[in-house]
Amino acid sequence: MPDLRFYNTLARQVEPFAPLEPGKVRMYHCGPTVYQRPHVGNYRAFLFADLLRRVLEQRGFQVTQVMNLTDVGHIQGDADAGEDKLEAEARKRRIDPWELTRRVAEQFFADLRALQVRPAHHYPRATDHIPEMVAMVEKLLQRGCAYQVGHNVYFDVSRFPEYGKLSGNRVQDLEAGARLEINPEKRHPADFALWKSDPAHIMKWATALGPNGFPGWHIECSAMSRKYLGETFDIHTGGEDNVFPHHECEIAQSEGATGKPFVKLWMHTKFLMVDGGKMAKSLGNVYTLDDIAARGFSPLDLRFFILRSHYRGSLNFTWEALAGAAEARKSLCDFKGRLAAEFNRIIGYDPNQWSPVVAATREAFQVAINDDLNASAALASVFELRNRYLRGQLEPSEFRWAEVFLAEVDDLFTFLEAGHSGPDFTSDQVERLLQERALARQQKDFKKSDAIRAQLASAGIVIEDSSSGTRWHRGGI
Repeated sequence: MPDLRFYNTLARQVEPFAPLEPGKVRMYHCGPTVYQRPHVGNYRAFLFADLLRRVLEQRGFQVTQVMNLTDVGHIQGDADAGEDKLEAEARKRRIDPWELTRRVAEQFFADLRALQVRPAHHYPRATDHIPEMVAMVEKLLQRGCAYQVGHNVYFDVSRFPEYGKLSGNRVQDLEAGARLEINPEKRHPADFALWKSDPAHIMKWATALGPNGFPGWHIECSAMSRKYLGETFDIHTGGEDNVFPHHECEIAQSEGATGKPFVKLWMHTKFLMVDGGKMAKSLGNVYTLDDIAARGFSPLDLRFFILRSHYRGSLNFTWEALAGAAEARKSLCDFKGRLAAEFNRIIGYDPNQWSPVVAATREAFQVAINDDLNASAALASVFELRNRYLRGQLEPSEFRWAEVFLAEVDDLFTFLEAGHSGPDFTSDQVERLLQERALARQQKDFKKSDAIRAQLASAGIVIEDSSSGTRWHRGGI
């Protein structure tokens, strides 16, 4: 099997992957700030993390996956001064911020289930890990990497010469403005808050650092990843917007506190554009899974739309593009159903000998997916196999191996589930209904015949009438 190779944002190149501990992979993914329900753009990073985990597990690695929930301390504009996103949203909705985070988190997990995302092993919430954050801030103060002004604590970027190694932003080039606010308490505009104090803040804690305190956004991920994955771990992912300042600051404070490398491999997804631009409430193009369903699409259509492109490539969401993805997904579901039906009728299947054609397709798929998760090239091999089948270029003895290969593909991508709105019929029940339909057609009772066909279609059963008789298979809707 081809070696795994991933693009490392830190190294700025594709590298062979080897875990820190043989056979085991520890990885951390930046999860949502639970103040608003995630939209389709957010799910590109979460679905990428799911695909990455599935690839690693299919290769036999024992994976420990952590995805955090930011439920305090994320200031609007990703800055150090201003209002917490959670408290601002809670005030707008006129509910308690703790209740807001509970509701949004529940919706987030419901969306993950709908998108068939494998649950992470840990979903730590920032508010449950205040002691770990305080301990890390105290360690940074002890090591001279941080300084305290009143009850506020800031990281001193001058004490970490490698600051900027992930993003390429040099300290000497970072001046006040853009994402760096003017703050007279800071020694340098690039210094960032580790701990803040504000009596007006609703979500606050009395600690050794002072009263009315709450964590900075960046320290949360450093403290939680260290608790669940150790001081150094294999993979950290997020969207490209996380590279700076969030991940840059994570590196500085984590390595400043431990003196050890923080993460071996950094992987980032590009933004999902909508209609060629960014999503904005003012444009009315911030879509959730409810909007997807309202247009008649399945969550798996969205999953396929996002995962079929390379995670580092541009991806533009339009309803037309989603419709195209849904049609392509349906065609693969139909291919899967046809193979299953054909296999029930074949003779001469050798369970110990892979079909050469399918084996070559499988090899092409694995080469592509192991090369930095090149999903578009990997799936092209799947469609080519489908086309060979439709052209009659697969022997009946090869159908079973094609079905096995599709199962391996679906273990990674999980879009071949044939959703339908009707009942689930057993094969015997389908055969009985087809007999009733055949009798109705003989009696020229076409109303009944059409009704049975519609009944079966609602259950995802595809019927094909020909001069040689009627055949059926389970397809996608």
